[in-house]
Amino acid sequence: MLSYRHAFHAGNHADVLKHAVVVQLLEHLAQKDKAFWYIDTHAGAGLYALDHAYAQKKAEFETGIAPLWRAAASGTQLPAMLDEYLDQVRALNPDGNLRHYPGSPWLAWQMLREHDRLRLFELHSTEIQVLRDNFRGAGRRVMLYDGDGFGGIKAILPPPPRRALVLVDPSYEDKQDYARTVQTIRDGLERFATGVYAVWYPQVQRRESAQLSVQLKGLPLKSWLHVTLTVRHPVEGGLGLHGSGMFIVNPPWRLKESLQQAMPVLTDLLGQDDGARFTLEAEEN
Repeated sequence: MLSYRHAFHAGNHADVLKHAVVVQLLEHLAQKDKAFWYIDTHAGAGLYALDHAYAQKKAEFETGIAPLWRAAASGTQLPAMLDEYLDQVRALNPDGNLRHYPGSPWLAWQMLREHDRLRLFELHSTEIQVLRDNFRGAGRRVMLYDGDGFGGIKAILPPPPRRALVLVDPSYEDKQDYARTVQTIRDGLERFATGVYAVWYPQVQRRESAQLSVQLKGLPLKSWLHVTLTVRHPVEGGLGLHGSGMFIVNPPWRLKESLQQAMPVLTDLLGQDDGARFTLEAEEN
């Protein structure tokens, strides 16, 4: 299914959770001098204008990045993890007005060092063209692949520097995306067992969504971390996104501590009713 355009949802609560985690993972990899790759299986457009008609149609950023942005602007002391994420959003909005939002590829691009590389996959014909436009002039540090990231990453794992963050975040409009996500992590670990893998998934009233983390835990993992942010009770009838989760394979050891500090604040800021909550679990074998 190729109808999904992330511009309609840019900066929503799911983006906030996903991107706050991604920033931490990138910062962790950048602590060592050795190069790393950032690999994105479903890159989208990479960069979004919040004043564009797409983003304004549902204005999902108003219950995502906007409350966090306003809290910081008012002088609220935020946990370091959230402030470091906001620093990356501020880089796109230096005048203090929230008009632009970075997708995962743009966050990685902002945080990339000269010897690091981006490898971005996007199957949607319109999105890949916007992605090309956004990264025009980036040179050989960024390679874009017009195709299916699930299958495409097999050819580039393991990366030459043997260090990488692989983000797997399909739209899950097609329920087969859940099974393909699990298989992609399984295949990735066979080729590149030491990589950091981050899986984003939606909390929706679908059996596959509820089972995804259980299936990922069933893989032969050395260590993992699982965090969820639920912002409201599911709506009657079962439609809509009421939260999201991130499952990280081979997480940095300090990520759990950072999330323990950040998630209560994020839940308070982004919660929409008394169903708002978070979960956090981790294991190292």
